[in-house]
Amino acid sequence: MEQRKDSRFPVGFRSSFSSANSLSGDGTLSDLSIRGCRIRSLVEMNPGTVLQLRVHVSERESPIVVSHAIVRWYRAGSFGCEFVNLGAEEWARLRAVTTELEKEPYQKTQEETDAA
Repeated sequence: MEQRKDSRFPVGFRSSFSSANSLSGDGTLSDLSIRGCRIRSLVEMNPGTVLQLRVHVSERESPIVVSHAIVRWYRAGSFGCEFVNLGAEEWARLRAVTTELEKEPYQKTQEETDAA
C-alpha cells in the first residue's frame, strides 16, 4: 500500500467542479491535503477526468480555484482528486489553509487569546 507524503485533514468545505466536456457539479470536499482531496458528490466520475475545482473555504472569501485537478479514483458517492496546477496566489492560499489546519487546537486558542 502506498504511503501518503502529505497530511490529510478532515474538513467539510463546499466545493464545485467542472470539466471541459461540460460535466459539472457540487460536493463536499473532505480529506484535504496540499496535493489533493476527496469530494463527496452525487456526480459519478471517471478516473482520468480533468476538472477545474473551486474550494469554498469561507463565505467571506472567493473560492480557491484549482485550475487542473485529475480524478484518480471513484467509489460510490465520492472521488479523489490530485491537484496538478494552481496559480501562485491560489497555491499560497491553499498552503495557508493547510498550515492553519496543522496547528493544534491549543495553538489556535492561544493565538485568538493573544489577538484579543
